[in-house]
Amino acid sequence: MTIDPPYLQLLRLLRNEGAISRAELADRLQLPRPRLLAEVERLVAQGYVVEAGMAASRGGRRSTLVELHPRLRFAAVDLGASSIDVEVTNGRLEPVAAYTEEADIRSGPKATLHRVNELLAKARVDGAYERLDAIGIGVPGPVSFRDGVPVSPPIMPGWDRFGVRELLTREHGCPAVVDNDVNIMAVGEQHGGVAHSVQDFLFVKVGTGIGCGIYLNDEVYRGTDGCAGDIGHIQVDPNGPMCSCGNVGCLEALFSGTALAREALVAARSGASQALADRLAASGSLSARDVAEGATEGDVACIKLIREGGHRIGSVLASLVSFVNPSMIVIGGGLAQLGHILLAEIRSAVYRRSLPLATGNLPIVLSELGSRAGVTGAAVLASDVAFEQAS
Repeated sequence: MTIDPPYLQLLRLLRNEGAISRAELADRLQLPRPRLLAEVERLVAQGYVVEAGMAASRGGRRSTLVELHPRLRFAAVDLGASSIDVEVTNGRLEPVAAYTEEADIRSGPKATLHRVNELLAKARVDGAYERLDAIGIGVPGPVSFRDGVPVSPPIMPGWDRFGVRELLTREHGCPAVVDNDVNIMAVGEQHGGVAHSVQDFLFVKVGTGIGCGIYLNDEVYRGTDGCAGDIGHIQVDPNGPMCSCGNVGCLEALFSGTALAREALVAARSGASQALADRLAASGSLSARDVAEGATEGDVACIKLIREGGHRIGSVLASLVSFVNPSMIVIGGGLAQLGHILLAEIRSAVYRRSLPLATGNLPIVLSELGSRAGVTGAAVLASDVAFEQAS
């Protein structure tokens, strides 16, 4: 675990907790008062913080409150396989503008990022910001965090080695940071969700694809090349269907949004599920949502599909639990809508197959932030890269 320099600790404290007195900052950062005052004065001069009146008396002379400059603005972007989520936040990471729309990541980086830039331009016209201090963006594929580029993403044709960070930095005149979508979801959940007080946990995104954000020692573990946590391409059935990565029997090929829609179609056409057959006749297609609704209505085939998927995910997670020994597992992503049937099956597989010592105090829970986990994490990373400029 790295130890942040005092100015970075100070800015993060103000981001996470709001206005704090100079005296309390000196105590919490364990800095001599003259050093703390010098740090604050430097950050005021750089436009990161402002004085915010007097703090309540602690028995002596009242200290001055310090808070982040109200002008600070960060852009947070979460790109999914079929959606774009954009938020502009203030320094406390509170949204001041938000946009969500359907999109196809397969349309390529130029078209997708052009739309992101249009949404950010709309936010500017609407008065959300005068200038951005940093941008954070998550994409649904492996990322070289160091270089700010996607690397051979299976479901993102045309994105390989595309300079996402470079384009956004050039377009908006501010630093940018690019990460895998599940990593930013893990960061978001730790910042403002159910994992807020946890230093070691796994965030499992179950959606169009499956990925795992690994949060260890209070920071994301990305691996040497940025592809740690890509559990969707662990083989679980050597005789299984072909995966988008080119291999067969991957977890993602057997249970994901795409796989569930495929299996739902089979169940509807074979007569195994009347509920799915009725939905197929009404709309001409099926999705994971149809399976979720069918399960809620008690359809046996829908419940079975969800349980089989939960068992497969749980079997993979059981190995990770024995290996990593996390203090929590958080389940998020679009298929988290499958709810407690999915969660119960994942729990059952993990608790049954992992080492008892690793699961004795292991909560497995649904994401508290839901669809906002990604943009929240992207905003955290954007603020971090902006604050690092204060060195």
